[in-house]
Amino acid sequence: MANKTYDAIVIGGGPGGYVCAIRLGQLKQKVLCVEKEEVGGVCLNWGCVPSKAIIETSHTFEKVKGGEGFGLLVDNPRVDAGKLQDWKDGIVKRLTSGVRSLFKTNGVELLYGDARVTGPRTVTVKTREGGTETLEATKAIVVATGSSTIEIPSFKFDGKKVIGAREAVSLREVPKRLVVIGGGIIGMELGGAYQCLGSELTVVEMLPSVLTGVDADLAAVVERRYAKHGAKILKNAKALGYEAQKDGSLAVRVEVGGKTETLVADVVIVAVGMRPNGAGLGLEALGVKVERGFVPTDNLGRTNVAGIYAIGDCSSVPMLAHKASKEGEVVAEVIAGHKAAKDWVAMPSAIFTDPEIATVGMSEEQAKAKGIDVRIGKFPFAALGRAMALNETDGFIKVVADKATHEILGIHIVGPEATDLISEGALALEMHAFLEDVGLTVHPHPTLGEGMMEASLHALGQAIHVMNRAQ
Repeated sequence: MANKTYDAIVIGGGPGGYVCAIRLGQLKQKVLCVEKEEVGGVCLNWGCVPSKAIIETSHTFEKVKGGEGFGLLVDNPRVDAGKLQDWKDGIVKRLTSGVRSLFKTNGVELLYGDARVTGPRTVTVKTREGGTETLEATKAIVVATGSSTIEIPSFKFDGKKVIGAREAVSLREVPKRLVVIGGGIIGMELGGAYQCLGSELTVVEMLPSVLTGVDADLAAVVERRYAKHGAKILKNAKALGYEAQKDGSLAVRVEVGGKTETLVADVVIVAVGMRPNGAGLGLEALGVKVERGFVPTDNLGRTNVAGIYAIGDCSSVPMLAHKASKEGEVVAEVIAGHKAAKDWVAMPSAIFTDPEIATVGMSEEQAKAKGIDVRIGKFPFAALGRAMALNETDGFIKVVADKATHEILGIHIVGPEATDLISEGALALEMHAFLEDVGLTVHPHPTLGEGMMEASLHALGQAIHVMNRAQ
């Protein structure tokens, strides 16, 4: 027999779950959110936001160190990693307490504990206090359990020397020699940040390129910047294992080009990806389809079993916080009886490397693979006055459009503030904008956003500040 009954129970309080629960509360549904650790999930506690606090500090530190070139004289700039962590922890505390306040004001009940789905309408929770509660959801159970860091057997986490992304955002000392296993988004973001803070960086990537899946032209700009700052990036390389040394360092064995070499590290960050947390919740016993940890859904967020929904990282790729939040809103609307669906045109992606990368929509290769003739517009930040004033001129804005109709199909940016600039690109795709719509929109000067206008005009052969080419 259930201890309490709700309209909906949301399992997981991350950016998918807490948004879903709040929206359900706004829609006058009686809702419970069950969270195993802390509201905000990976994103607020040790993922998106904390890592960006560290990355932003590293970027500022790098600019201060190089400030002499533009007249900024700072004697002996240095990093206090402890104070940096205190500041980051303060941000996390404000954000998580904010979520709890939003729960309270929207009538969402919060229960800390480990939840299992024990029936099509029931959830059993082992509470943080050690008790067990059985709860009933009359309308829906929403699975929003996110994802977890993948470990590799030869580099088991010890929490100090061999760590994952979770521990990497909490280091109270900047490692002198840092080895990052995995040249994907997490590895390149955190590796780049610690390099700027003073670490000697080596990235070990098993594939032929870093940032696999990102437009190769964009990824190359980041790789060049890292290498220029002294990073050693090993591609087609396999991390075999390590041995602890008497001086406290680690000897990391790596196979590159058929030969084994040894890297000396003070800290190893394993960043080989995230694994969805859809398995082991009791869903399989109810007939809910679970594939490699993912819980597949339709465009309303419904699983193959009525009344059970899934959102965020545990439901599908891309594993992005903003995708999870949007899915949370959609599912809340559906449960409350409103018309809603996952109907976005494209999902933007933001990568906080140095420089930043942001994309939305189709790449040039994807468009061509679909048989679409394209127009390409490109504008370098090196030709933009605002970028020069920021002393950040690496990178470019690239616009992909249909050659015949001029409709914008994708926008890809590598450079300063790319992750903020991409929102205009996402709106352009959502509104089915054409090159003329963006190109003829007056953008304020001097700004980085002018590059979006110029790239669109470049695709039309009308750019003013860069040489046009025949399309």
